Amino acid sequence: MDVHLIDGTYELFRHFFAVPSAKDANGKEVGAVRGVLNSVWSMIERGATHIGVATDQVVESFRNDLYPGYKTSEGVAPELLSQFPILEEALEAMGVVVWPMVYYEADDALASAAAKAAKDRRVKQVLICTPDKDLSQCVVGTRVVQLDRRREILRDEAGVVAKFGVKPQSIPDYLAVVGDSADGFPGVPGWGLKAASLTLSRYPHLEDIPKEWREWHPSIKKARVLSESLFSGWDDALLFRTLATLRVDVPVFETVEDLRWKGAHPNFEEHCQRMKSPDLFRRVTKATSTRSQDV
Repeated sequence: MDVHLIDGTYELFRHFFAVPSAKDANGKEVGAVRGVLNSVWSMIERGATHIGVATDQVVESFRNDLYPGYKTSEGVAPELLSQFPILEEALEAMGVVVWPMVYYEADDALASAAAKAAKDRRVKQVLICTPDKDLSQCVVGTRVVQLDRRREILRDEAGVVAKFGVKPQSIPDYLAVVGDSADGFPGVPGWGLKAASLTLSRYPHLEDIPKEWREWHPSIKKARVLSESLFSGWDDALLFRTLATLRVDVPVFETVEDLRWKGAHPNFEEHCQRMKSPDLFRRVTKATSTRSQDV
C-alpha cells in the first residue's frame, strides 16, 4: 500500500488564491474548502487508499515561544482563517483522517506520520503531498518522498540533493543558515544558497564545520567571512535549526490501517448541502456505497 500525507494548510492557502469566492447556506466563505475537498477526493478516485491530512488549526505554535519573530496569523485574511475549522469538519465527515494542530504545526504532524508509516513493512511508499521545503528533511531514499501535486513533481532523496545540494538530514542546518522568510527567521548573515550547499555537502551538520576557517575545504569560497559570521552568531544558528527541525513525536495514528478510507459518514450530506456541493456528495456517496458492498 501507499500512504498519502497531505498538507491541508498549503492546500487551503493555494485554493483560497486560486478559486473564486463562494458562500455557503449560512453566508460563510467556503470557496477554498470546496476546492480542497474536491482535490482530496480526486486522489481517492484515482486510487489513494490510506490518507491523512494535517492542518494548522492555529497558525501559532510552540515555536513562537522559542523565537518572537516566528510566523503568526497576522496579515492572513479572516476569510481564509475562518475556513480551517470548516475544512477539518468536512474532511472528517468525508471519512478522511485529519490532524488539526494547535501546539505543534501541520508540518510536525506530517513528519511524525511519515516516520511512523515508513516503519510499517506493508507500506510500499509514503508520499508527503506538499512542495514545502521544510518537509524535504523527511525524505528517505525512494521510500519516503515529496509530491508536489500542482506541478506533478515527485522528489526522492536524489531529488532533494539535486534541488538543495545537501541530503535530507542536512535540511534543518541548511535552513538555519539561509533563513526561511515564510517561517519568519532570517538565517546567518552572509550565507547564501550556494555557500550553504557547498559547506553542508562537505559538513552535514553545523557541529561538523571546522571552527578554524583555514581547515575548510578549498571549494568553499569566502570561508573566513562565513566562519566569522557563523561562529559569532552560533546561538542564533542553533536556534534557527531548532525552528526548522520538524518533530516526529506528534501523536497521529496507532496503525496505518487507521488511515484507510472506508467511506463517508452520514453527516457528510449535511456538509455538502450547506456548502452547495451536490456533485461532490453524489460522487462520494456512490463510492461509499461501493466500498460498503465490497466489505
